[in-house]
Amino acid sequence: LGFVESSCRSRIFWMKLNKLLLQGKFFQLEIYDPYSGPVLLDEKLASRCGYVLSEDVWGNPVFRASVLGCHVANEADELFSLTVNIKVSSFSSMRAAVTYTYPMYCSYASWASREIVCEENYMEVSVKTDVPAVSNDYTVAWMSALPETQNVAYQQWQLMFVSPSGRKRITVSDAVKLGYSFNNTLSRVYLRAPYHSNESDVSLVSGVNMNMITSTSMYRQRWLLLLIDTTVSCPVDGISFTDTMLTWTVPRVIPTLVVQESTFLSKSIVMGVDDQVIVNPEEINYLLEHNETHIRITIPIGAEGGKLESSISGGVYGVIYFIDLFLEHTWTDAGLQTTKYTVIKSITTPFRPQIPTVINNTVPEERQFNVAFGHFLPDVSLVAITVGNVPFSLREAQHHSFKIYETPFSNGTKAFILEVSFDDPYVLKEYVNRNETKYTLLVNYTLSVGLEMTLYYHSAEVECVVADIEIPEAVGSCDEENLYLTLPTFGLHQYWDLYLGTKLLTRHVALTNGYLAATNSTHLILQIPLFAGGLIYEEVSFQKIKARFDVALRKVRTMETLQMFSISCSFNSSAFIICHPDGTIMVSAQMKTVPAIDMSKTKLRDSSCKPNEYNEAHAFFKFHVSTCGTSVRFEGDYIIYENEISYEKETLPGQSIPIITRDPDYRLTVLCYYQAKETLVLSAFSSDPATSRPFGSGMMSPRSNTADVHLNNIKQQQTPLTFSRDESFMEFYGPSMTILKQPMEPVFLEVELKDESPSIELYLENCWVAGSPDFNNTPRWNITVNG
Repeated sequence: LGFVESSCRSRIFWMKLNKLLLQGKFFQLEIYDPYSGPVLLDEKLASRCGYVLSEDVWGNPVFRASVLGCHVANEADELFSLTVNIKVSSFSSMRAAVTYTYPMYCSYASWASREIVCEENYMEVSVKTDVPAVSNDYTVAWMSALPETQNVAYQQWQLMFVSPSGRKRITVSDAVKLGYSFNNTLSRVYLRAPYHSNESDVSLVSGVNMNMITSTSMYRQRWLLLLIDTTVSCPVDGISFTDTMLTWTVPRVIPTLVVQESTFLSKSIVMGVDDQVIVNPEEINYLLEHNETHIRITIPIGAEGGKLESSISGGVYGVIYFIDLFLEHTWTDAGLQTTKYTVIKSITTPFRPQIPTVINNTVPEERQFNVAFGHFLPDVSLVAITVGNVPFSLREAQHHSFKIYETPFSNGTKAFILEVSFDDPYVLKEYVNRNETKYTLLVNYTLSVGLEMTLYYHSAEVECVVADIEIPEAVGSCDEENLYLTLPTFGLHQYWDLYLGTKLLTRHVALTNGYLAATNSTHLILQIPLFAGGLIYEEVSFQKIKARFDVALRKVRTMETLQMFSISCSFNSSAFIICHPDGTIMVSAQMKTVPAIDMSKTKLRDSSCKPNEYNEAHAFFKFHVSTCGTSVRFEGDYIIYENEISYEKETLPGQSIPIITRDPDYRLTVLCYYQAKETLVLSAFSSDPATSRPFGSGMMSPRSNTADVHLNNIKQQQTPLTFSRDESFMEFYGPSMTILKQPMEPVFLEVELKDESPSIELYLENCWVAGSPDFNNTPRWNITVNG
């Protein structure tokens, strides 16, 4: 049969079935008896008749049978045969089964005087029945058995068990009912017993627990009394583990099996795996050693001959090691009688967690992730992955251009390799530092583990930072009436944004301020008219206006300022009015009368407010909304400040009647509109390195959380001054709280006047930044001076 292998090792039949040829099928074993026909193998029959049905470490069904087992044909205690029926069916009910008859043969003539086999499910002792010469070496156990022989029935075998509970004498038929098997062959008597029977006892021998049955087999005729010691003792533990090794310990001398310890002599100690003897254990890193008390086998976990198997416990991946060992110890003692002691042991290590590792083998220059996930045994397979919360089967992943493959290692393990391009849409991209992109691959692996194909999940996050971003440079220009800013559109709104002061420069803000924005495939072109909102007027006179436009390039997420773009141009302008955010009004009035007037004689409502500069055609005034007779009124959401430029006609001295003149009347109304609620942006800069604090440091503490309020320039009272955490003015710092700010980072101040009397005005006179908590020290940088 192509799916069956068999051998005869020592005195045991070994038969192995190929699991691959039985895959998807069900099987049963029958023991064929030439006299009574087939007998179905079950667990109870196995332990009583000397059979074992199990699996080897690779999952192949294994059947073992003692040559002294039930239904074995015995020829002179030398040739043995056993026939097994293997029934195979596609159905669990075993209907329509196909039966394969498989005979096995074993030749074994080198019997020892006593042979003991410690199998997985039974203990067996067989003793040679040749009658020896008379000896005076009687043990206490033999002497104590003699009185019992008076009650042994003629021509009938009986068994006497000695246990801590006392002595029990039973017939062979009664012993069979208790699970024992007792019989004799041409030259031997054997007893087979299950572990942990009522007649057994567990004792500690050299640190190893032994299951022991002390028994004497007795046969009596008129002229003959035959007593045979059928005591058997087998180890039930002796296995220990470390993280890397397993150790199997068996006592070298078992007192209940040795007549005289002084005559004990070990003849040979042999170990094996499955049904094969290991001649030189050290060649495969096994260690077989013994001393006066112990025989010890030490094997590295994962060593050749055994099998590592993947497993999942509590959601944790780990491995279990299986190995099938046997030990044969042959010794002699009193009378040079030989004992052959065989122990067969299937060893399984405890579950050992082995957390898989994710190794980032990415080469940034190749612009793709290369991630290794391992190490795994061959019984683990990758069945699916999730990238960026999107699940993929392996077929879908390959179709999506993910590359997945296995790579083997010399120790028999493997890893799964995943390659994903940086530019894949499921890769997270974050602009970091100044010119770098952080690429993040979020992946969740789904693995099928072991023969049970248990699903195991493992998530990983892999990052790679690449300097692949170029900070844009802006180009500025001017014409007679406008300033222009040209900026590459790459990365705009993705990595960075433009800010006008503290406001994001959106299309709405641009239109509100009077800017014109145009884009092409590569650049943004911003047109800023001379008198548009957001301009800073560095120099204003009736001869020229020097205007500056500042925008900041800031990161989208962190608001960190990367670059300041500034355009500064000088313009010629004949007539204009500039309403500055701090309340300063600058007016260039142009003479448009016939005949012409003397522009030096123009004035504001307060006649003491004369032109700051003038020539034949222009007069330039600069004043504050709180001076020169400026009136204020509220209309809707606006505060309107109004003044008037007029020409002062000459009068005769001491008279109020004008002299005769050709001078025309000249009146020019000046109006400035301010939003009733607006956040003003004021700045203080230091150009002296010696007085500048290092980048990334600085603090701001309010000297007093109050501001002065002037009542018609007569009374002065205190009103609360607060610091807002942001431009929303919804959340404020507490009083006397130290506020840490970096250079160029805005501070939001609010002074609130709760008195609604129309005769009270709020006047913030001086505001400055100091280099230390002592606000009177220098250096200091002014923000507002005298309002």
